[in-house]
Amino acid sequence: MNKPKVAFICVHNSCRSQIAEALGKHLAFDVFESYSAGTEVKQQINQDAVRLMKQLYGIDMEQTQSPKLLADIPQVDIVVTMGCNVTCPFLPCKHREDWGLDDPSGKCDAEFKQTIQTIEYRILDLMQRIQSEI
Repeated sequence: MNKPKVAFICVHNSCRSQIAEALGKHLAFDVFESYSAGTEVKQQINQDAVRLMKQLYGIDMEQTQSPKLLADIPQVDIVVTMGCNVTCPFLPCKHREDWGLDDPSGKCDAEFKQTIQTIEYRILDLMQRIQSEI
């Protein structure tokens, strides 16, 4: 059976969705394929996110990821929006959920780390839910 494709979506695809893509690839690579995208893109991934993901997980997001538009990713099975509410982009899928995360951009490291930990928890939860459906 093919692994489901999961897209982590946010407007700018520069912070939360990039963290989720990286953690999905790191923690759940054997359960689902991870992608991230947005309707607009920043020139680079949020540098605080890049620094803290290197520090906490040894993941260098800039080596394997870049901001992408929705059109740049394949058709997906599951869409996870990060919490951008009414401005969140729409992407066709079989299952959709919103994680309701506040954007930590411009905030202190402690708030960034809390967001990263929450994303890790939700990645692991999503991984278990996908496994239980098989």
